[in-house]
Amino acid sequence: MDKAVVIGVGPDQGLGAKLCQRFAKEGLHVFIASRSSENINNLAKQIEIQGGKATAIETDATDEKQVISLFDQIGDGLKLAIYNAGNNTPGKILEMEADYFFNSWQVCCFGGFLFGKEAIRRFIPNKGGTLIYTGASASLRGKANFGAFNSSKAALRTLAQAISKEYGPDGIHVGHIIVDGIIAGDKFIKTRPEIAAKMGEEGMINLEGIVDAYVYMYNQPSNAWSFELDLRTSKENW
Repeated sequence: MDKAVVIGVGPDQGLGAKLCQRFAKEGLHVFIASRSSENINNLAKQIEIQGGKATAIETDATDEKQVISLFDQIGDGLKLAIYNAGNNTPGKILEMEADYFFNSWQVCCFGGFLFGKEAIRRFIPNKGGTLIYTGASASLRGKANFGAFNSSKAALRTLAQAISKEYGPDGIHVGHIIVDGIIAGDKFIKTRPEIAAKMGEEGMINLEGIVDAYVYMYNQPSNAWSFELDLRTSKENW
């Protein structure tokens, strides 16, 4: 059975969880990785009840030993790896502690390096595989009060592009998907209900629509690969 791994999985109504559910329906054994074991264990059970195959593995994306262990537990047959780990680190540069800035880079970019390295290591013997990184508006531009987050996501995008150019000739498809705007998931809706209500469904990016982009990229033939897709609502000011 072909396998997929998704790291960075939070609430059930969130991008990570929806990616796991969709690729399980696509027939892959999905390995669900996150620092929160409770969330991913519950999700794995839901997928199994729905007839899919899923395994939850508690993993810190910034810990090299844990990331290596994750891929060792997956074993052979890996076809898809998605790096969805990230954070939101607002703040002005002069008010920012060095550790705060470093943590943003560590989660957004360094974790992407560790994850990508181990995925590529498993893809090469099979002469193929797909590695997808989740990007954001910050991947393309700097914004006042978001210097840490902007620089971290931009670094991740450049890393993904470098990996794509290095290992594309080996049959490995590396992609970057920019989610430009607010996702209509529990993380935002439950913490900012008044703003979410004001934005409405048309003002937030649909979760299933985002997942569709990942499925599309995963299924692309090698003579028509995309490196990057960007998604936003019709109302987004970009």
